[in-house]
Amino acid sequence: MPMTEKDRERRIRARATGLWRADGSPKGRQAEFLERARELQAIEDNPTAGQSPNPMTQHHGEIPPAEPVEEAEIEQNLGEFPGEFSDQGDRLQTPMTKKQARLARRET
Repeated sequence: MPMTEKDRERRIRARATGLWRADGSPKGRQAEFLERARELQAIEDNPTAGQSPNPMTQHHGEIPPAEPVEEAEIEQNLGEFPGEFSDQGDRLQTPMTKKQARLARRET
């Protein structure tokens, strides 16, 4: 005999009340327990829902991918150019004086 929507809602509310009381009847959290009861009722109504086959493994490799899959290549990291400042800790810790800045410009 199928359960009507009214019966289903009545069972959910009864379960929510039971969960709420079992948790010490915390004020302002009735909606949380109502949602939890809805989830539990859905699991009870559809016990095999989580046992559906995974669509990604249904064909067991019988259907090839649309595009060929290439192997990943590891790129060589060439790093920064020497003498260039970057965010890797090679910046000067203090500002240069005007004299130091002029000398640094001449060196590059």
